Amino acid sequence: MKGPALLCFALLSFGSVTGQVSYTIPEEMTKGSLVGNIAQDLGLQIKRLTSGKARIYTRDSDQYIELNREKGVLLVKETIDREALCRQTTPCALHFQIILENPMEFYSVTVQITDINDNAPNFDEADIEFKISESAVIGAKFVLERAVDHDVGVNDLQRYELKPTDNFVLKMHNNADGNKNVEMVLQNPLDREKQEQISLILTAVDGGEPQRSGTMQILITVLDANDNAPVFTQQTYKATVTENSPAGTVVATVTASDADQGSNSKITYSITNKLVAVRNVFTINKETGEVTLTGNIDFEESQKFQINLRASDEGGLTDSCKLVVDVQDVNDNKPEINIMSKSTVISEDANLSTVVTMINIEDKDTGESGKVHCSVSDSVPFILKSSTSNFYSLVTDSDLDRERASEYNITMTCSDEGVPSLSSSVTLTLQISDVNDNAPVFERTSYEAYIIENNTPDISVFTVKARDADWNQNARVSYILEDSSINGVPVSSYVSVSADSGVIHAVRSFDYEQIKDFQFRVKAQDGGSPPLSSNVTVKIMVQDENDNPPQVLYPVQTSGSLVAEMVPRSADVGYLVTKVVAVDVDSGQNAWLYYKLQKATDRALFEVGLQNGEIRTIRQITDKDAVKQRLTVIVEDNGQPSRSATVIVNVAVADSFPEVLSEFTDFTHDKEYNDNLTFYLVLALAVVSFLFITCLVVIISVKVYRWRQSRILYHSSLPVIPYYPPRYSDTLGTGTLPHVYNYEVCRTTDSRKSDCKFGRAGSQNVLIMDPSSTGTMQRIQSEKSILDEPDSPLEVRLP
Repeated sequence: MKGPALLCFALLSFGSVTGQVSYTIPEEMTKGSLVGNIAQDLGLQIKRLTSGKARIYTRDSDQYIELNREKGVLLVKETIDREALCRQTTPCALHFQIILENPMEFYSVTVQITDINDNAPNFDEADIEFKISESAVIGAKFVLERAVDHDVGVNDLQRYELKPTDNFVLKMHNNADGNKNVEMVLQNPLDREKQEQISLILTAVDGGEPQRSGTMQILITVLDANDNAPVFTQQTYKATVTENSPAGTVVATVTASDADQGSNSKITYSITNKLVAVRNVFTINKETGEVTLTGNIDFEESQKFQINLRASDEGGLTDSCKLVVDVQDVNDNKPEINIMSKSTVISEDANLSTVVTMINIEDKDTGESGKVHCSVSDSVPFILKSSTSNFYSLVTDSDLDRERASEYNITMTCSDEGVPSLSSSVTLTLQISDVNDNAPVFERTSYEAYIIENNTPDISVFTVKARDADWNQNARVSYILEDSSINGVPVSSYVSVSADSGVIHAVRSFDYEQIKDFQFRVKAQDGGSPPLSSNVTVKIMVQDENDNPPQVLYPVQTSGSLVAEMVPRSADVGYLVTKVVAVDVDSGQNAWLYYKLQKATDRALFEVGLQNGEIRTIRQITDKDAVKQRLTVIVEDNGQPSRSATVIVNVAVADSFPEVLSEFTDFTHDKEYNDNLTFYLVLALAVVSFLFITCLVVIISVKVYRWRQSRILYHSSLPVIPYYPPRYSDTLGTGTLPHVYNYEVCRTTDSRKSDCKFGRAGSQNVLIMDPSSTGTMQRIQSEKSILDEPDSPLEVRLP
């Protein structure tokens, strides 16, 4: 039968404890009986019990109450025997907690167990014997064994009855502990001669419904006279013993005396308690009255013992007293740490005061030894908060950062205030789960990379690297080329970036002469949600290689004319003839140019400046020196391998233009003649075996033909045009012609009608001879042969 349920609510200050509820039920309820509707009484939804994984937490290993989450009710799990659970302690109650998670909460529940009259009073022995002298005086007292009733309250032992009452009546004394001492008092004298054996029935009755009782038979043997009964020196003895004292420890010594003599004065001591808790712990020496320990004393189980002692003489007379033993507590129990609920993983962005673990602390000692203080190590961002008595919650005390610490080993230590202090500790391992709170960080604030021009497309140029302090997917970094343009061209046309490795590849082949450097931005993005990113600037510098030969700007190599520099025979040593000007579009050392004289008509007459390309005379010019001087200058750069270009410089050594004209016309005639002669000689040799005679005629005809042609050319006049290099200047008036003139030459088919005009003095001394100036004379050679052949006809073109 379910008893009345008492519900009480107490709102507490700490957030994880929201209330307390109490119920009252009788003992011996059958398994599955309803205790109470916990969901309704706590104001909780049924789904909250299910989602919060509601469960019962109790310090004891035995659970008498179970929780039905689906119905939200508490049920009896095992039949409860109040006497086995609490013995004589009242009130008898079960204390446990209802634990919920997500968020963590707990509720304290108390179930009070009420007693039912399920135990009858019981005597330890079915009968007891007394030997009483017939001379016993009226009022002589005889202590009887008390009955034991394990029930409490009204169901406990209430009264005794003795039948018959012809000679004896009952007298009861109430003790301070609530128990009753039963004594049998002689009210009528005994007469052994009338009745040697007397049989009495002692009945113990409780106050339950229905009423229960127990009986014991008393057998009295009437003896001859023993006039004096033993008498204890004190009615109540007091002693103190420390818990955990070893067996054999003397607790106290009681003393009784008997005024009789002989065998009637011999006293025997005994313990009359029938409770096993006393008989198993204490014993008394029958002769000396010394009370000693035989078992272990635990203050947490029993704090006080009352021992009922009896002194009997040989005549059957007795006296009684009690020994009250107080047990002193010692600090022999460590605090017990019970983990009610805990989390093994917590997010690094958890709010402050987030509950991680709930614990219960119990120390069975009392007084200062039972006061407990708990703490955690200082090196962790967690603290313990006391919610209610002996209940603590481990909560976050500061922000968590998985990158700083991904795991915490939290040691909780609880110490009591006993002397010496005892302590217990427990270590919890708590994992910190990652959130995406760190953006990728590049190893450098900016990058510079170099690539040699004319590279192979798709070649690896450089690798950018970014690291993310987060974990797993949040730390997975992808690289992205940000959109931009270089000279109006998308940067993706120049480079690409590997999304996984950050390797930068060249998409095209670079030309240093077109682009020397460019920069772009690479973004590193993690795999979190939402993703975080950072970017970095990468500068690519194209390195030059020697892929361009020098280009000669002066002298200009024309296809249809021959350029000649004129040097007077009176020129001094070091005279500046001309300057070869060349450039190299490469850069650095690849553009350093060196000038060398490769071939010359007379190497002893001219030299070329190694670095400036100036052609100067190195000795005095003599009459023996030829008018026509041909110089081949090679221009080399400083690259590896070196590249070069050549230029042919024609120099005319003469004091006047007629001398130059005469020399260069002969040069033209001889050159043309030799070239044609070679051609026909080869032709003649090919057919000499067939037409020897014909070859002779052909040769003669050719000779006549060439003679007539040479006569026409000999009488022709050549226009002369001086030409000077750009930005060329005479230095101090030395090394150049002191007087330079411009000439205009008009030429006809009749040399006698040709005329020559002298113009104003100028600063040019270059002769350019062009055979196509009249339109009546064919080109003698192609544009390449004019520059390359040493005996090409010299043509002068005057502006």
